[in-house]
Amino acid sequence: MRKIISVLLIFTFGLSSCEKDDICDPDTPTTPRLVITFYDADNASALKSVTNLKVTGEDMPEGIIFNENATGDAKYRANGSKISIPLRTNAKFSTFTFTLDDGNENTAAINVDQVRFNYTTQNLYVSRACGFKTIFTLDPFSDGIPPTNAFIKTDPDSKGFWMRQIFVEKYNIETENETHIKVYF
Repeated sequence: MRKIISVLLIFTFGLSSCEKDDICDPDTPTTPRLVITFYDADNASALKSVTNLKVTGEDMPEGIIFNENATGDAKYRANGSKISIPLRTNAKFSTFTFTLDDGNENTAAINVDQVRFNYTTQNLYVSRACGFKTIFTLDPFSDGIPPTNAFIKTDPDSKGFWMRQIFVEKYNIETENETHIKVYF
């Protein structure tokens, strides 16, 4: 009888020491990126693809990787009508340089615009395995001083803006399955 009780006790203590695996499911939503969709400025309802768009964040040496399978500078260039870029979670703004036609041998064709996105952040607990995620709210009155907007656009190369108009579609950035910013060029 003692052997049976001993075995049951060992078995019970053995089960109680098991822990749930702390593995974050890849399908769990994490900190979303800012989704930008590009449109034709002459036909506002038509999507328009960017060509060799390179996006570089402030204090970022290379740029955002859009194509991990490419080699060299090609991995930093986006082609298409939609991109997603990460915002800084430890600041109230992120500044990006958008270089259209990056790498073109004809340097006159290359055009650079810079955009600073202003926002507030909120950390949300996801789970023990996944930790926290940050959601963003684009701030139309950054630092409480109008008329500072959700974004500030500048022309660092003085060639004129290739981004003719920028509109905020969604101020709350909680997922990546919707467009947050519309750019017309």
